[in-house]
Amino acid sequence: MLYWAEGSKRRNSVKITNSEPELLAYFADFLRREFDVPSTALRLSCNLFADHIERQREIEDYWLEKLGLPSSCLRKSTVNVYSKYSKKLRIGRLPYGTSALMLHSTRIVQTIYGSIQEYGGFDRPEWLD
Repeated sequence: MLYWAEGSKRRNSVKITNSEPELLAYFADFLRREFDVPSTALRLSCNLFADHIERQREIEDYWLEKLGLPSSCLRKSTVNVYSKYSKKLRIGRLPYGTSALMLHSTRIVQTIYGSIQEYGGFDRPEWLD
């Protein structure tokens, strides 16, 4: 159900994005436990804001530690700069930005989609192969 609400709806990969490290850690543990996915197969990317630039490495390390991932799992972070028209209302609101946890596996994402449909009692053919 977590994936239904927060996950990307791609056909060939699992991707979930959130600002809560506990949520992403829970999902990473789910993938490890239920699908025997090694940590090294997971990928992590951070979405940071302009006020995070000085702390980028610290923030990336924070996410890696929270999710129990080696640094080899980290992909390039995205930094959203503020436009000249921005009122910079987001400064300090998400101290660690958001992160996306990814796994390239058609089998696993299709299993997740099938489980959601079975549990929810509906058919969503566009999710399946």
